[in-house]
Amino acid sequence: MNSITLFYTLIGILLVNFIVDKVLDYINAKHFNDPIPPELEDVYEASEYEKSQRYKKENARFGALTASISLMATLAFFFFDGFALVDDWARSFSENPIVITLLFFGIIMFASDILGTPFSYYHTFVIEEKYGFNKTTRKTFFLDKIKGWVMMALIGGVLLAVIIWFYQTAGSNFWLYAWGIVTVFSVFMNLFYARLIVPIFNKQTPLEAGSLRSNIEAYASKVGFNLNKIFVIDGSKRSTKANAYFSGFGSEKRVTLYDTLINDLEEDEIVAVLAHEVGHYKKHHIIINLFASIITTGFTFWVLSLLVGNPLLSEALNVATPSFHIGLIAFGILFTPISELTGLLMNYLSRKFEYQADNYAKNTYRWEPLISGLKKLSKNSLSNLTPHPAYVFVHYSHPTLLQRFRNLKNS
Repeated sequence: MNSITLFYTLIGILLVNFIVDKVLDYINAKHFNDPIPPELEDVYEASEYEKSQRYKKENARFGALTASISLMATLAFFFFDGFALVDDWARSFSENPIVITLLFFGIIMFASDILGTPFSYYHTFVIEEKYGFNKTTRKTFFLDKIKGWVMMALIGGVLLAVIIWFYQTAGSNFWLYAWGIVTVFSVFMNLFYARLIVPIFNKQTPLEAGSLRSNIEAYASKVGFNLNKIFVIDGSKRSTKANAYFSGFGSEKRVTLYDTLINDLEEDEIVAVLAHEVGHYKKHHIIINLFASIITTGFTFWVLSLLVGNPLLSEALNVATPSFHIGLIAFGILFTPISELTGLLMNYLSRKFEYQADNYAKNTYRWEPLISGLKKLSKNSLSNLTPHPAYVFVHYSHPTLLQRFRNLKNS
C-alpha cells in the first residue's frame, strides 16, 4: 500500500462510518411516530407524547446538521493538509517530541472545541430551553468549558507526555508501559472520581437524615450491603433530567442521587432505583467493566505499537517528518472498525448487566416501584419509547423501557 491509497482508505473509513450512523439515525427516526406500546400507555398523555415526538425530531435534525458540518470540517482538514500545517506550527516552538505532540493535540482539540461551542450553546439554550430541560446559566456553561479545558490540559497532557516518553525510551515494548500507566490511572479514577473530580463541577452533600435515608439504610442492611456514603448532587444546576449512579469499590463505594431524582420519584421508587445500583455492585459489574476496559486498552496499545512507527502514516497525511502524534491520528481512524466492534460488544454486555441489576432489585425489593420510577424518568426526559431495534443494538448501553418492563414483569 502506498501513501495515496492509505490516504483514501482513511477518507473511506470516515465516510463509511458517517453513512452507517446516518442510516441508523434515519431508520430510527422513521419510528418516532409509532404508537406507544400498550404496556407503556400510562407514560405519556397524548399532548406529552406529541411534545416528545417534536423533541426527538428536533434533536435528530440538529444532530444530523452538526455531524455533517463536523464531517466536512474533518475532510477539509485532510484535503488541505491541516495536519501538516499544525505540525509545522508546533515544531516552530520546540524540537522536543513531547512538547511538539502536546502542542499539536492541544491546538487541534482546542480549535475543535471552540468550533463546536456554538452548536453546544444552541442545543443547551435553544433546544433544551424550549422543552423545559435547561437550568444551566450562561456563566455555568462557560465555566464548565474552561474547567474542562484545564482538566484536559492537566490530566490528558500528563498522561500523553508519559506515553510519549515511554515511546521514546522503551522502544517496541512501550505499549506495555503505556498500558500499565493507563491501567493505574483508570483504577485510581474509578476509586476517587466522585471525591476528586465531581466536586469541581457539582456540589455533593450527604443525604440528610429522614425517612428516605432510613429506608435506604434499611434496604442496604437487609441485603448485607455496607453503605455509609449516600450523596445528593445538584443536578438541577444544569438540567431537570434525573439520574443516579454507583461509583467506586471497597471503602470508596458510594451512591449518588441527583436532587432531581429525589424531587421526581416517590421514596419506594428511589429505593428501587438504588436497589438496581446495588445489584450492579453485588453482581461485580463495576469490576468486570473495569477489567474489560483494561483488556481493551491493552489490545489497542499493542496494535498501536505495531503501526505507529510506520512512516507511511505520516506520508498519507502529507507530513514530512514521521512522528508519534501523526501516526496516532492515522491509527485512530484505521482502528475505527475494530473500536466499533468492541463498542458493540461492550454495549451488549452493558445491556445484559442492566437486566441482571433489574432482576436483583426485583428479587431483593420489588419490581413495581422500579418500573414506575423508570416510567417517570422516561416521561420527564421525553425519552423515545419506540426506538428501532438496530439503533438500540448499536447505540444503547441500556435496554429500552419496554424491554425492561417485560423482563421485570415476566422473569
